[in-house]
Amino acid sequence: MSSLYKKEKTWYLSMSYKGKRITKSLQTKDRKVALGLKPFYERSIIDELTGISTETKNLSFKELTDQFLSENHGWAMATFKLNKHILNSYNNNKPLPPNLTSRAIHTRVINQCWNYGVKHKLILKANKLPGDIIGQARNRTFNSDEIKSMFENIEPHTFNLFVQFAYYTGARSGEIRSISPDNVQNDYIVVRGKTGRRMIKLNSQAKDIIKVVNTLWDYKKDYVSHRFKKEVRNLGIKNARFHDLRRTFGLNLIKQGMSIYKVSKLLGHRSVKTTEQHYAPLMTIEIEDFIL
Repeated sequence: MSSLYKKEKTWYLSMSYKGKRITKSLQTKDRKVALGLKPFYERSIIDELTGISTETKNLSFKELTDQFLSENHGWAMATFKLNKHILNSYNNNKPLPPNLTSRAIHTRVINQCWNYGVKHKLILKANKLPGDIIGQARNRTFNSDEIKSMFENIEPHTFNLFVQFAYYTGARSGEIRSISPDNVQNDYIVVRGKTGRRMIKLNSQAKDIIKVVNTLWDYKKDYVSHRFKKEVRNLGIKNARFHDLRRTFGLNLIKQGMSIYKVSKLLGHRSVKTTEQHYAPLMTIEIEDFIL
């Protein structure tokens, strides 16, 4: 039996047979149009599911993108939106970002789409992009003077509290912006972030901020990024991004003697290995002088 549903304002048709599922975008926002297209797409999907249609297709990359994004890859919504943005930008012939890490992310997503096309016989040839798909790790953290300057001078006051809360919890911008009053408990907050649902631990400093915030922060992503860069630039703090607060949070806890396991849990990493990969280069820099 087929399932017709709407996602991101676009209608999709999904069918399964013997444990295999195929989902196709109907490429329309209109329900009546979707219902009209439904029988034609059902026949096509049935052919693919039963093996009647085994010939390799040769979709355009735009068509391949639509099919790739319509599949259930188990992505979080933030990942889906990022991948959709990257693929749409590529389809619109926008250049890859000059930043090495951002370029690597774009290359990786685009090549994943090409690989998907080959695997499912939707294209004759994959025109994958060459280049690094790992990127250059960012190691920027803030020292105590920079943190003090930010806490004393960033404006407006509500945004200042947002910055302080990010540092005291190690939470991501998106996680803080998604907080609702119903999810605030005594010692923690339940949020949905990059890795799905998780709990953010509240220390005494974070609790004090929650108490004085009349309404939680309903900021847009771009506002946080641009406002933070503008404020720190005015303070003479160079090469700073909002996410560097989270990295500084983790590093300072490790320097205070907290185990890498606990820091990993506080950051919401999927595994301790992820935390070690992020902080091993930083800890090498922090090793005291020694003589052999």
